[in-house]
Amino acid sequence: MESKKVLIAEDSSVIQNLTKKILQIQNYQIFSAKNGVQVLEMLENEYYDIILMDINMPKMDGMECARQIRQLDDDEKSKIPIVAITGNAMNYSMDDFKNAGINEYLQKPLNFDNLVDTVKNLTT
Repeated sequence: MESKKVLIAEDSSVIQNLTKKILQIQNYQIFSAKNGVQVLEMLENEYYDIILMDINMPKMDGMECARQIRQLDDDEKSKIPIVAITGNAMNYSMDDFKNAGINEYLQKPLNFDNLVDTVKNLTT
């Protein structure tokens, strides 16, 4: 079985590395971006099965990046599941996330069991 490709968009290298390790154990291929601009550049040349998106990133935040992904001309890429990762989910309602095109959100500090379950659910 082909391993699924996960793009982690997160400006904190600590969270990025932890998430990467957890998901590699689960046999996912991991790719990383530090901000929303990088995510969009990477999507030009590559397809990912899921994107884990930090909401607070430099250059372009996760909400704006999600909106731009949903507007891509490529049908497959515009439908990639996006999971928001945020330390201040209180600032957003599930409607805000849905309106931006985000499928699900996880709160920081990350619960890694939830992370793995969420990624599995959205990539099967």
